[in-house]
Amino acid sequence: MALNLDARQRAMLAEMQVRVWSPVMAPQPAQPAQPAQPAPEVKTAPLAHEPTPVDAPVASFTPRVLVPVPPTDQASALAGAPVRSQIERPEGLQQMDWASLQDAVNNCQACSLCSTRHHTVFGAGAPAPKDQVPQVDWLIVGDPPGEHEDLQGQPYVGPAGELLDNMLRACGVARAVPGGPEGGGVYITHVLKCRPPGNRNPKPQELAQCEPYLQRQVALLKPKIILAMGRFAAQALLQHTVPGIDSTPLGKLRGQVHSHQGVPVVVTYHPDYVLRNLPEKAKVWADLCLAMAQLRARA
Repeated sequence: MALNLDARQRAMLAEMQVRVWSPVMAPQPAQPAQPAQPAPEVKTAPLAHEPTPVDAPVASFTPRVLVPVPPTDQASALAGAPVRSQIERPEGLQQMDWASLQDAVNNCQACSLCSTRHHTVFGAGAPAPKDQVPQVDWLIVGDPPGEHEDLQGQPYVGPAGELLDNMLRACGVARAVPGGPEGGGVYITHVLKCRPPGNRNPKPQELAQCEPYLQRQVALLKPKIILAMGRFAAQALLQHTVPGIDSTPLGKLRGQVHSHQGVPVVVTYHPDYVLRNLPEKAKVWADLCLAMAQLRARA
């Protein structure tokens, strides 16, 4: 029999440490779920795509006019401005003297190479009085300057320059020896006056911008022989006289005498190429012998 105790009685028995047994209450059966009541119907206005009653007034449609918004000043500048402003070569270049030509090269900004160079490489060779054209027999034109030339502002320095100096000594000339009435003297320059970044191949527009500088150097130096060392040097000097020069291998331009401004031109390999292919030294020596034979014929 279970005791029917209220809360107060249970508390008094608990204080006396008397345990009271209570039967376990059986769980109450679950009440059946009530069906969900449907949501009240809400009347809404017809959507735009629903048909409009015949008797309802129809609002007139006014088309939207798109007004062009003028661009900002910054956007206009970016859209119309070139990637980099370039300064054209100075006028009258073909009448410049030696000093003016050198200043024009040093300050040239006619292509993007001016923003990556350390120094321009005008050229060097036989010593001459200040602002005077060196007296030379040999003009050596090489491919674009490399890292050493760019850092020092001098043509053919480093291993390639050492090899070229050895070649010239074998021909009886040197870049530091002055020329004179009896001949001798050498001047060395590059087809480009600035180094392409990473020694990449020059772009056609870069060669075109530098071509007048080289043309004026040839006209002022009046050499007796021109030695073109490398593919780009040969193309720059012979582009107007040799058809298909851009696709002609350098090896097919060797072993013969070409002409530039009435000056004999002999084509040979670049010293950097020879350093990577030492057996080609024999071919370069043959080209130098051909150049020396031309000099003797013009003496």
